[in-house]
Amino acid sequence: MSSSHSFSTVDIDEEKWVEGVRKSIVEQEDEEITKIPVSIFTVPQVLLATDPKSYIPQQVALGPFHHWRPEVYDMQRYKLAAARRTQKFMNVSFERIVEIMKKNDEIRIRACYHKLLEMSGDALVWMMAVDMAFLLEFLVVYSMKQEGRTLTRATTSMSHLVDVTGKKLSHVAILRDLVMVENQMPLFLIKNMLEHQRKEIDDRTTGEKLKSMLLGLYHELSPFQEQETADVDIDDCDHILDFLYHMTVPNNKELHIDDVIEIEYEGVSEEACDADQEKSFAKPSHLRQFTNYIWKILSKSNAGLIRVSRKIIFGRPVVLVAKLPWRIISSLPILKLLKEPIEQMFKKFSGEGQEKSNDESGESKTPKIEEITIPSVSEMAKAGFLFSPINGGISDISFDVKTCTLYLPVVELDVNTEVYLRNLVAYEACVAAGPLVMARYTELMNGIIDTEEDAKYLRERGIVLNHLKSDKEVADLWNGMSKSVKLTKVPNMDKVVADVNKMYGKTWRVKLSKYLKTYVFASWQLLTLLAALFMLFLTTVQAVCSVYSCARVLHQLPEIPGSEGAA
Repeated sequence: MSSSHSFSTVDIDEEKWVEGVRKSIVEQEDEEITKIPVSIFTVPQVLLATDPKSYIPQQVALGPFHHWRPEVYDMQRYKLAAARRTQKFMNVSFERIVEIMKKNDEIRIRACYHKLLEMSGDALVWMMAVDMAFLLEFLVVYSMKQEGRTLTRATTSMSHLVDVTGKKLSHVAILRDLVMVENQMPLFLIKNMLEHQRKEIDDRTTGEKLKSMLLGLYHELSPFQEQETADVDIDDCDHILDFLYHMTVPNNKELHIDDVIEIEYEGVSEEACDADQEKSFAKPSHLRQFTNYIWKILSKSNAGLIRVSRKIIFGRPVVLVAKLPWRIISSLPILKLLKEPIEQMFKKFSGEGQEKSNDESGESKTPKIEEITIPSVSEMAKAGFLFSPINGGISDISFDVKTCTLYLPVVELDVNTEVYLRNLVAYEACVAAGPLVMARYTELMNGIIDTEEDAKYLRERGIVLNHLKSDKEVADLWNGMSKSVKLTKVPNMDKVVADVNKMYGKTWRVKLSKYLKTYVFASWQLLTLLAALFMLFLTTVQAVCSVYSCARVLHQLPEIPGSEGAA
């Protein structure tokens, strides 16, 4: 007998579980602690399923979520070595730091993580202290880069991990792990550890030292080339990824989100603009509209003939076509394509299927999450659009209607970019109460870059600085980040999209293309319909002749005068 899913046995310590529940409910917590918002999340499953390696640390685990995974636990020896070196620069012992952390910060640490941390207080604080020591030693490289200094060499035990040039594979892998949503550590712990450093080593304040490290890390990872970076208050950031997000995505005031912007979406969707993916030039709705119009005329002119035709085609008991039921006729290769339009015609006459789909009624369907209604770069270029790079961020995206120029920020793509952008999108989905700006930007780039030709065009215009192997990898990068957790609207970016679509729909190339698709290429389907009806007529004549002797009837017809002489 199979076990019920409602009561499944799991390997847990029940006494420890009860003690944890009792402690959480019975013991009163400080009101200030209960107000601490959750800041470290797990990645939403809809995003995690697209590319797990972009969200799960591969080299080093920081914090409790992935600490015990065998693949990353091998780094523990290097973490302990970093902790021993860190202890030399402290004004108190490392063990004393752990004791202070357990007494003052354990509950606050647990409150930062949205998952229940099933581990003892001692294990948790020792884990966090050792991971912080490793993290600080790694960030020293970027603090020096930010200040214009150079780290001549790393310690012997860390030389193969920490690379002063940032080119070693292990160093690059750690960089990617640092920005992952599930690999974050509270910044207040790092501040506390920095406060215990001896002042003679560095006389700057704790906030200045930490901000210098994180700014250096941001300039190393950010794909954008802003001339002026945002002045982010380090005290307002929860962890490293939160700081990177505030540096990459402008706040509401910079985005002018409070301003009401009326947007009319008049344009061609990406799906409709993609000529390479269309199987035919004309949409099925064009033929359906034409057949409905013809049927309306015929039904008004001779309703009785229509009823007889309907009975004949759909296999009603009429002697002439008793051997040709509709299901056999419609299975023929050519007629099979016309089965649905013909049935819809007769259903419309008989009153069946009066409900219209969204396409027929003119109401737009809810767009898929991963789609954005904007033509691709190649399509816009053919329509006369221009593209210009700007040394700015996401908030600087704009479209000049007079010159038909789309201004996009310069984006530098390397092996770290995809992980950086994906985790910013995932983190934004977890914490953002307003518009998902980062998600909308990735949707925009996914919308305009469909093929490697699109990526090549932007690279040649200086908008995409490609450090990957090929333009195809650039296109795959943007197209791979198509999943979002929910639909979102960002006023300034949506206005750019609306203006592009509106201008694109007004170009003479697009108007001519629409005219040809609607009135010229659609006629081929009409000719196919007429040819199929003619074949149906011939098939019917052949069936009639198989029942009646058509040859005898033809011989009884009067001869045409002069036909013998002509022979």
